[in-house]
Amino acid sequence: MLQGWIDAAIMGVVEGLTEFLPVSSTGHLLLMNEILHFEGPQGNVFEIVIQFGAILAVVAVYFQRLWRVAIKAPRDPQARRFLYAVLLAFLPAMVIGFFAHGFIKAVLFNPIVVAVSLVLGGIVILVIEKKAPVPTVHEIEDMPMKTALYIGLAQCIAMIPGVSRSGATIMGSLLLKVDRKTAAEFSFFLAIPTMAAATAYDLYKNFGHLTADDGIVIAIGFVVSFLVAYGVVKTFVGFISRHGFAPFAWYRIVIGLAAIMALLVLK
Repeated sequence: MLQGWIDAAIMGVVEGLTEFLPVSSTGHLLLMNEILHFEGPQGNVFEIVIQFGAILAVVAVYFQRLWRVAIKAPRDPQARRFLYAVLLAFLPAMVIGFFAHGFIKAVLFNPIVVAVSLVLGGIVILVIEKKAPVPTVHEIEDMPMKTALYIGLAQCIAMIPGVSRSGATIMGSLLLKVDRKTAAEFSFFLAIPTMAAATAYDLYKNFGHLTADDGIVIAIGFVVSFLVAYGVVKTFVGFISRHGFAPFAWYRIVIGLAAIMALLVLK
């Protein structure tokens, strides 16, 4: 039991560190599962709930901004544009995720898909860093609704494990002339409804199979993920403003190639 709690904490650290970086939290969790042989609750409930723990870190860090938007929305057009942009970007993932949820988990959730996606995603990030157009969108409130929808479609690519939800949304944003800071923040806010919906759906599907021990394991991972993600969210925007996304791209490529070699050796 103690080992299970330790493994849950490790998984929480991995999730908290990777959820908002363009390196794929789902991919890292799958690879870490291979290393730890972690046996969490049935289905992917543990992974989904600790991802939601990381998402709540966004709410904590940006609470004042989110509260202002909620309060002002009835009378402030800018606040409503913020809400409309986030909700519109969320729609494609909601629709496609609802219909493709079972297929994605059954077919794509395996280590080799993750490893290949990490490498290819790293290459794509390097290309976009060099080729992205000059940004014209510097605030979420000024984002065209068409741009928000396209970013939401880009997020759907991250249903392939290893692609990275934050990576897909941020890179899509850069291609759509959104500046780095705004792209990162929009990715944070878009994660809130996306992961809230995924958490609710997975808990609903698997709730009857959960035990008291599962609840403890989930709680440990959830709390650790929240605390670690809080630190990441606080520092990420400043880091990318100074260093860009290339360090994450090279990290993806190295980790992906190492995973591919390890998987080939293990076979």
